[in-house]
Amino acid sequence: MWFRNLTLYRLADFQLSAEELAEAMAKHAYTACTDLEMSSQGWIAPRDGGDLVHSVNGQMLITLCIEKKLLPAAVVKEAAAARAAEAEEQQGFKPGRKQLREIKEAVTDELLPQAFSIRSKIAAWIDPANGWLAIDAPSSTKADALTGYLFKSVDGLELVSLRVKDAPVAAMTEWLATDSAPAGFTIDQDAELRATGEGRATVRYVQHTLEPADVSRHIAAGKRCTQLAMTWNDRVSFVLTEGLTLKRVAALDVLKESAGPVEQTADEAFDGDFLLMAGELARLLSDLVYALGGEQVPEAPDDLVSAAEDAESPAGDEADPLYPQAVEVVQKRKRASISLVQRHLRIGYNRAARLLEQMEGGRIVSAMGSDGSRRVLVGASA
Repeated sequence: MWFRNLTLYRLADFQLSAEELAEAMAKHAYTACTDLEMSSQGWIAPRDGGDLVHSVNGQMLITLCIEKKLLPAAVVKEAAAARAAEAEEQQGFKPGRKQLREIKEAVTDELLPQAFSIRSKIAAWIDPANGWLAIDAPSSTKADALTGYLFKSVDGLELVSLRVKDAPVAAMTEWLATDSAPAGFTIDQDAELRATGEGRATVRYVQHTLEPADVSRHIAAGKRCTQLAMTWNDRVSFVLTEGLTLKRVAALDVLKESAGPVEQTADEAFDGDFLLMAGELARLLSDLVYALGGEQVPEAPDDLVSAAEDAESPAGDEADPLYPQAVEVVQKRKRASISLVQRHLRIGYNRAARLLEQMEGGRIVSAMGSDGSRRVLVGASA
């Protein structure tokens, strides 16, 4: 098993054993939706019949399951319209807005047991030795769903997004402009270059040789590299994004050939693949961080506020001084996610999560959905 994506976080002083982590997660284990529930989520075992935390040589694997009921809006609308017509005939006048809402809610409750259930899984790899939490998710929304549940499960968890000294956009643009990759890496044939102006003109290369003269012309015109396909030591290929997410991660043939004996049980093969992935990706991440100038240490203690400290803060505490700026970021981008607030305000995960919770209380953003997403509410203001 190999992760297809890596959304990266740093774990500070993670001391839990696999058994302790599983015990904490058990309080939020997954249970299937009832007939009257639209969604449900919780932890499941990464392997059928296994523990909530799959551990091999200190490396841990966890999985969040998200279930949603699929009830097409058109079906609800048609059934509600028929029910409203019946009500109009019986009472002699058209139902009002409140009655129509009640009819729609009643129809939804009646149809819900017939809805199809769709389940999705989000896996995460925990590397206590190197302090990594890597989530197999291409977007911050899915990553937030898992980290949010992890904070619910583990008291005192400290988590911060990975920061490097050289911005990925600047580094990738320089690598293309100079036609030289950092030591241990090669540049592949996929890339995206985007202008920073209002038009945000974008050029994408897909399975196309990146000619230095052609690429330099785009860079001279003001475009910057936001995605770049690379290969590490001829062993792992990936696409590096401007947000330091690795996408399309894949083990190459030379790595697969060295994976070990062919005759293995399913459990042995799974454990072997997991250990191989953990070992290779840990080395890849170390080299990548070095290539990007090394890791940047958080400048302020606020960047490492623990979940336990958050819980101790009274609900009536004075608002965070960054709250107005966080509101402005969310409303300007018309998107509400923890990673968005983190990135723009350069703060830690816990503080960004707390700011979004304050916005939820002020009805600026909606409550978190089952998939970890929030809506920016219409008419919200700072």
